[in-house]
Amino acid sequence: MTIERLKSIVDNSDNIVFFGGAGVSTESNIPDFRSSTGLYTTSKNNKYPPEYMLSHTCFIRDTEDFFDFYKSKMIYTDAKPNAAHIALADLEKKGKLKAVITQNIDGLHQMAGSKNVLELHGSVHRNYCMKCNKFFPLDYIISSPSIPKCDNCGGIVKPDVVLYEEGLDMNILNKSVEYIINADVLIVGGTSLTVYPAAGLIGYYRGNKLILINKSETPYDHRALLTFNDSIGEVLRKVV
Repeated sequence: MTIERLKSIVDNSDNIVFFGGAGVSTESNIPDFRSSTGLYTTSKNNKYPPEYMLSHTCFIRDTEDFFDFYKSKMIYTDAKPNAAHIALADLEKKGKLKAVITQNIDGLHQMAGSKNVLELHGSVHRNYCMKCNKFFPLDYIISSPSIPKCDNCGGIVKPDVVLYEEGLDMNILNKSVEYIINADVLIVGGTSLTVYPAAGLIGYYRGNKLILINKSETPYDHRALLTFNDSIGEVLRKVV
């Protein structure tokens, strides 16, 4: 059975790296972007398309519109870690999982107990004043009536998330590449592997134990040792 084979691979490795996308968080009721119930489909009635609403240009030019959209569509304070997050945290505690590399910005991996989380696209839980760099928690953004302003200098407080037109943090990207290059087992879950540069990370894996868990096919299925077109939480729960 394929799940038994995956369990055997996990049991016999202490150098596993996990790379995940939006599908990891959909089981915590956070919508993804591109599915039939995703953000791009459900947000078509806005004044601008979601790609613009989440762009650097929108943040600078239409700051109030940006925050209206961001607060209503990107923040899910009721979301809790699901079986996938919990299983990965458990693998890390057992000394098997070396790093979680995520495209998600919700902080659910940390909430589940994972310590070494590389957030390619930042986090809603970190926010900084653009003038004095003072840190603000998520609650500050949520409770601000419109555009969040720094209580120290009056500057705009920007979420530490990577918007469209912005580059990824090279330090985090390089660390992610290093973990993937050195991994014995690479488990990729909840991502269609079509969005670059993040999707390109899989090309750095040099091993022969690539595991893909995604509800739909990916362009890398032919390279995988095992593929699961199933719920990532269900698969990882059975393995750990």
